[in-house]
Amino acid sequence: MSTLRFAAVNADGLLSDLDLPPASYRALLKLRALSEPGGRITIDQGSIGELLALSRPSVNAALRTLELAKLVKKVRNGVYQINPMLAGYNSPQDAVAAVSAMPEGDRLDAPGFVDSYHRAVAAYQDQLAQQRKKRAAQAAAKKAAAAKRRGSLHAVG
Repeated sequence: MSTLRFAAVNADGLLSDLDLPPASYRALLKLRALSEPGGRITIDQGSIGELLALSRPSVNAALRTLELAKLVKKVRNGVYQINPMLAGYNSPQDAVAAVSAMPEGDRLDAPGFVDSYHRAVAAYQDQLAQQRKKRAAQAAAKKAAAAKRRGSLHAVG
């Protein structure tokens, strides 16, 4: 159980407005519970998956959603940073100082924050769709080339 008692904002309303997928919401709560003061946490995706009974691809998708929402930032493999406005702190002064130092673009109380998140998710979904189309086109071209090669083979005899 965390000994952190102070958070910079009450984010419950904001999180409900984002309409996060259940796995993302669960991952965020688990990361917040396990984080150091200030929101830094060292944990790999496999460990998160074990704690939440999720597959690694599900954890990866959950963390991607949290990154799009600017709630969690990947520092490097196995190290994440919770948004300073959601992180727990040892004192109210630490919370205020952390929020004051953060870039304006990362603030959760910025006008249009929720709309910005939904646009980011839509853009990411479009990017994934384009990648799927490209892979399908490559597979179709490969299949056509193989069929052409088979058709050009002649029996020797």
